[in-house]
Amino acid sequence: MWFGIISIFPEMFSSIIKFGITNQAIKKKILKIDFWNPRDYSKKNNRSIDDYPYGGGVGMIMKIEPLYLAIQAAKFFIKKKTKVIYLSPQGKKIDQKNILNLSLNKNIILICGRYKGVDERLIKNYVDEEWSIGDYILSGGELPAMVLIDCLVRLIPGVLGKIQSANEDSFFNGLLEHSQFTRPKKFLNHNVPKILLSGNHLKIKQWKLKHSLGKTWKKRPDLLKKLKLNKEEKKLLIDYQNKYKKNNLK
Repeated sequence: MWFGIISIFPEMFSSIIKFGITNQAIKKKILKIDFWNPRDYSKKNNRSIDDYPYGGGVGMIMKIEPLYLAIQAAKFFIKKKTKVIYLSPQGKKIDQKNILNLSLNKNIILICGRYKGVDERLIKNYVDEEWSIGDYILSGGELPAMVLIDCLVRLIPGVLGKIQSANEDSFFNGLLEHSQFTRPKKFLNHNVPKILLSGNHLKIKQWKLKHSLGKTWKKRPDLLKKLKLNKEEKKLLIDYQNKYKKNNLK
């Protein structure tokens, strides 16, 4: 997978390039990240890439020309079909389903805006999609770009130790992930659920599904409303709810 990053602060991306799964993917040569700084395409002596908005208003707007030239340079470099994404609070909100769809693209250019945003003509004519990581305002698109990269890199075959690691993540199937435990078996008076130590793979699988359903019911009931549960899932959820209510009445 390849990412072309258009940012006036490419140094910020060192935090994901030098560490974690992104670093591992780069070392394995299954991921490549290149950068284009719009300032390098500015015609101003001071390399400025922003100006006052037409019509008045507070703040500065990133100019279309430096960004356009940076996009063209990135496309010329890769010479392959490429999706251009602008990270924006006005974009569609990213969720796991969207991430899975985006992962089908092998080449992605990410535009990291700054100031009050970018010239609308760039978005209308040279951007394929706008994406947002949430309904809040950040200083720029670098952090959202890093979030998007991290989400997508996890899905590249060969990055995680086992493909199940990604398949069992929260939101992968529309549910939150079940509770997780590791050594020691007992800490103070807190024990690992016996079923997870039983070696009975069928019962463990059922336990995981039940607790995935239960955790979603408790923490994100809005997600459950979007799902059509089968007969087994409904039964497991009811069992979880009854036990939960019984324990909380004591």
